[in-house]
Amino acid sequence: MSGRLCMVSRIPGVAGPAGFQRRLASALQARGVGVVYGLKSRPYDLVLVIGATRDLAPLWRARRRGIPIVQRLDGMNWIHRVTPTGVRHWLRAEINNWMLRLVRDRIASAVVYQSQFAKGWWEERYGTAPCQAAVVYNGVPLDQYSPRGEGRPPRDLERLLVVEGGFAGGYEVGLRSAVALAQRLGQLRQVPVELAVAGKVPEGMRARWREAKVRWLGLLPAGEIPRLDRSAHLLYAADVNAACPNAVIEAMACGLPVVAFATGALPELVTEEAGRVVPYGGDPWRLDPPDLEALAQAAVEVLGNQDRFRRGARRRAEQAFGLERMVQGYLEVFGRLAPVFQAALKAAAGRGTHG
Repeated sequence: MSGRLCMVSRIPGVAGPAGFQRRLASALQARGVGVVYGLKSRPYDLVLVIGATRDLAPLWRARRRGIPIVQRLDGMNWIHRVTPTGVRHWLRAEINNWMLRLVRDRIASAVVYQSQFAKGWWEERYGTAPCQAAVVYNGVPLDQYSPRGEGRPPRDLERLLVVEGGFAGGYEVGLRSAVALAQRLGQLRQVPVELAVAGKVPEGMRARWREAKVRWLGLLPAGEIPRLDRSAHLLYAADVNAACPNAVIEAMACGLPVVAFATGALPELVTEEAGRVVPYGGDPWRLDPPDLEALAQAAVEVLGNQDRFRRGARRRAEQAFGLERMVQGYLEVFGRLAPVFQAALKAAAGRGTHG
């Protein structure tokens, strides 16, 4: 066996960190790496913390026993500081930020940031981490997330897709922009434009846009996302200052172009061939009103050149966001800290970086 990795806990859900954990664990096991969950599941050669954990004391004890600790880190909670989200949410967000920083600055042997944006954000705010650091983008299985398969865009309307885990806690700002974008596209394109929203949206929030043409799809299983991506004309990345949104990578892998504001990691992810990112038009950190007209004009360009942008989106995913590339990036970090993972690293290198 090529090493034994401990993940601090199983993450519930289907998207975001849960999807990352599931994909990484499966790929590592296919390379002979043992994967266990929970710090009591000894023995293991290395611990991976996805974000933060409340099990700080046992994590510290593992580090003192000589077990390397790798932290996968995205951004910080910040929207609660600029828009009312309730006292309970504010406290939860601040406690989570404190735990993220504590692991990064006091416990981790290495930090893997999800993007250059995330790395720069943390280092600008709190300085360079006192340990090894790397940037590894999220990846998807390119055979599963592919332009080939069920799902085709409708011919009688243009479908704008938004895929997020949820929109509560201040993130409804992205949904508001999506509705406005769909309405403006209907005017500019002079064809019916349907906004399809996948994610957890509270009923009260849905009620605000009862008059708009919105399909509320709810929170979908991960296996349904490729078909959904293939059935749209365009993905709008609604999250502001996102560290490395899986929805964007999955969409491009399925050949779905992306439009977004140039915040967070999106300028790193979405190249000119894969879609368009446009200046926000104000201060995104203050949630100023965005330049929706610039976004709509960019979307018109992509909608008018579907074949070119769909090919470019897939090409971008193949170049940078294959699952094998992500796995190799993590194994390189693991191998520097625990040589037992070198065998799995060689196996990953032998598979290439596209799968």
